[in-house]
Amino acid sequence: MPQRHNGRNSASLRPLAFASGALTWAEGSCRVVQGRTELLCAASLDDRVPPWMRNAGRGWVTAEYGMLPRSTSERMRREAANGGQSGRTLEIQRLIGRALRAVHSLEAMGERTLRLDCDVINADGGTRCAAINGAYIAAACAWEALVQRGLVRASPLREAVAAVSCVINQDRVLLDPDYSEDSTASVDANFVFAESGKLIEVQMSAEGAAFSDSQLNEMLSLARQGAGEIFAAQKQTLEEARAKSS
Repeated sequence: MPQRHNGRNSASLRPLAFASGALTWAEGSCRVVQGRTELLCAASLDDRVPPWMRNAGRGWVTAEYGMLPRSTSERMRREAANGGQSGRTLEIQRLIGRALRAVHSLEAMGERTLRLDCDVINADGGTRCAAINGAYIAAACAWEALVQRGLVRASPLREAVAAVSCVINQDRVLLDPDYSEDSTASVDANFVFAESGKLIEVQMSAEGAAFSDSQLNEMLSLARQGAGEIFAAQKQTLEEARAKSS
C-alpha cells in the first residue's frame, strides 16, 4: 500500500490525542490534537432552555465553533470584525450540535441547556470532525461532574459519538486527510457515527469529479474503521479522567 506524503497509508488516522480537564472553570473540557489540527472544547451547563422549549420537560444541546486568527497559515480577521459569523461557521456549529443531540436523551436532561464551545487553535484539516470528537469528551466530563455533585441522577448521554473525514485524492480513498490532501481532493466526505455503529450524519460532495458506488463504500468502510479507533481513544481518556477524580 503506497504511503502518503506524511508517511501514513490510506487507512491510517493522524496521530490522535485527547486531554480532559484542559480548562479550569468549564464543567467539562477537552484538548484534542489530530495531526497538526488542535482544538479546545468546553461544555457549560445552564439551568434553563431556550424560550421556545420552556415547560416542555426537555433539555437542549447547542454548539459554537470558531477559529483563532492565527490558527491558519495566514492571519484571518476575527469574524466579529467582519460583522458576524460566516456561513461556514454556522454550518459547522449546527453540525456539532446535531451530532451531540443525537446521543443525548433530551428528556433525561431536564430543562437544562448544554453549550459546547469548540475553538480551533491550529487548523490542518478536519476541524469539524475533531470538534465533535472533543466535544463529546467535554460533554461526558460535564455530566459526570454533575452526577458526582448530586445535581443529576445519571448522565443523559446514551452513547459516544465520533466523526472522521475521507477524501478521494488522485483516485485514492484516504482516511483523515490533512489540509494539503483535503484541498486538492476530488471528493470530500465527513462521517458522524454513534458508538452503536449507526450513522448520525454524512456530508459528501464531488469537488472535481463524480465518484462510484464502490468508492463511496470504500470511504464508508475506512471511516467506520477510523471511528472505531477514535471511540477507543475517547473511552481511554474518560477512564483516565475517572481514575484521577476518584
